[in-house]
Amino acid sequence: MSIPASMADTVQRLREELVPVHRELIRWGLVVWTAGNVSARVPGADLMVIKPSGVSYDDLTPDKMVVTDLEGNLVDGAFAPSSDTFAHAYVYQHMPDVGGVVHTHSTYATAWAARREPIPCVLTMMADEFGGDIPVGPFALIGDDSIGRGIVDTLKTSRSKAVLMANHGVFTVGANALAAVKAAAMCEEVAKTVHMARQLGTPHPIDQSDIDHLYARYQNVYGQK
Repeated sequence: MSIPASMADTVQRLREELVPVHRELIRWGLVVWTAGNVSARVPGADLMVIKPSGVSYDDLTPDKMVVTDLEGNLVDGAFAPSSDTFAHAYVYQHMPDVGGVVHTHSTYATAWAARREPIPCVLTMMADEFGGDIPVGPFALIGDDSIGRGIVDTLKTSRSKAVLMANHGVFTVGANALAAVKAAAMCEEVAKTVHMARQLGTPHPIDQSDIDHLYARYQNVYGQK
């Protein structure tokens, strides 16, 4: 498989967009060293663009971004794709509304993942962004689509854009790559805040009806239209 000529401009645009989007992970303190990655679906094709494996964020350039198909096979690029490629590809295969996927090991959210404990919806910003608790997905090893299966199986029964994969880290989804980064940043923020609240006592859950109201308002009314 190769990049269709009709998609070449779109793929180049996504390669260029993903460089500053990856730097948002550094800006919000969500990654260390070369860990973490962002991908973007190529609209109209069974392709995605993703970070190369083990390349420093400072060294990322559009030409180093890698294109794969939705089976995780390399289609274009001089570098090996991220070790999480199969997980991203599985998400795109099975969640057609997702245009961007992010993976981080951000400190507080990953601490919840290590405990295999969902983050309870005790903050209005959680209700706004995630529509309830942030769920925990199953433990899975890197190397095939097992992580992707866990992400999809967990998120299909949740309104959350984030899942804490047990003993691993955070995966988030969005309509595009930047939206998925926003979800990752918000996930880390609420993970930290709820952790701190628990040091003070037992946080009070928000009633489900109020969560539903907050989620609907934020998704449909908040911001500029």
